[in-house]
Amino acid sequence: MSSPPSSPRRIAVVGAGLAAVSTCDALRVQGYDGELVLYSAERGLPYDRPPLSKDVLLGKARREDVLLRPERWYEEQRVQVREGARVRAIRPHSGGVELADGTVAAADRIVLATGGTPRPLPVPGGDDPAVRPLRTWEDAERLRERLLPGARVIVVGAGLIGAETAAVAVALGCRVTLVDPVPVPLAAAVGGDIAGVLHHRHTAEGIKVITAGVESVERSPGGLRVRLAGYGGTLAADTLVAGIGIHPATEVAEAAGLRVDNGVVVHPGQRTSHPNVFAVGDVARPDAHRVRHEHWEAAQRDGEAAALGLLGRPVPDAGAPWFWSDRHGSRLEAVGTMADAGRHVLRGDPDSGAFTAFGLRGDRLVAAAAIDRARDIKAARRLIDRGVRLSPTELTDEHTDLRTLLRR
Repeated sequence: MSSPPSSPRRIAVVGAGLAAVSTCDALRVQGYDGELVLYSAERGLPYDRPPLSKDVLLGKARREDVLLRPERWYEEQRVQVREGARVRAIRPHSGGVELADGTVAAADRIVLATGGTPRPLPVPGGDDPAVRPLRTWEDAERLRERLLPGARVIVVGAGLIGAETAAVAVALGCRVTLVDPVPVPLAAAVGGDIAGVLHHRHTAEGIKVITAGVESVERSPGGLRVRLAGYGGTLAADTLVAGIGIHPATEVAEAAGLRVDNGVVVHPGQRTSHPNVFAVGDVARPDAHRVRHEHWEAAQRDGEAAALGLLGRPVPDAGAPWFWSDRHGSRLEAVGTMADAGRHVLRGDPDSGAFTAFGLRGDRLVAAAAIDRARDIKAARRLIDRGVRLSPTELTDEHTDLRTLLRR
């Protein structure tokens, strides 16, 4: 199937995460037959990131187990992967990308999938080699070598990555302390009920939880001494994991004069402020929203939307955002935007550890979060996307099959 006459002849995708590969995949599905080149700053084929804080740290997954696509897929889809090729600049006006070695490669359209870089711990000593990030395969490999039975591990940040890392570390026999200045992390994203149960689970699993911020990290003969704000004394650690989020990697976009505000600002079809440049994944922020969705499915959908935008085709509504997190043998799933809700109601017993929280605005469902109740989330997503009118009683009654509410 040939591509439309207006389609670009050569598309350069800068980055090699899920959003980048999804863009290439969607372009071929849509019938694009031009040249596709994917520039990866890392060596090796593109890999999936969620397993890094789970099976990779546990030693259950090898590099080949977490590849986004096998090598033959790139050959069959005619996607050129340039490994170890860091793009230091883009030239949207003249049509090209400039590599770190000074080479300039032509491109009619450019897709920025540069992702983000881990936020460094902004305190004295935060750059100590024993302070580890977790973003890349290399990060995971280095950290896994340090998660030995009996090792003293401090995890700073109890969001998704920090909580998952802490859960893996304690499962490996480490002595783990989880530090976060927020008393109930993730409450804004999943609601206080779900977030509270999740956070208390850490203590039940043997993790020491401290509500505080880090003031400094010092090297001592026995490892690290970590001083916390408002906490008496210091904590000893062999390793400190900084799981405090990422900075969107916007440097190339800024240098090219693109509009940047907490990410590269994009419009429908992932179009940036320059008609020849698109942006996807963690680096992109929709103009209609103040936050970026740094989740797996958001990256996948961005790629699909960018493919349509690149080909000048209409982009359907993506629907409510969804994400998941695994820890201590349980799965958290959430859909929609809990901050938009005016009222929260529960389905199931929180004491059981498996229940659902719904967020309502008026008589419409706008968000849901659940622990080990995937069916509830699947139904809730459809209820949100369809804008079905609901009553709190219908949602909380365990005898009501949520799927029947979709027939209205």
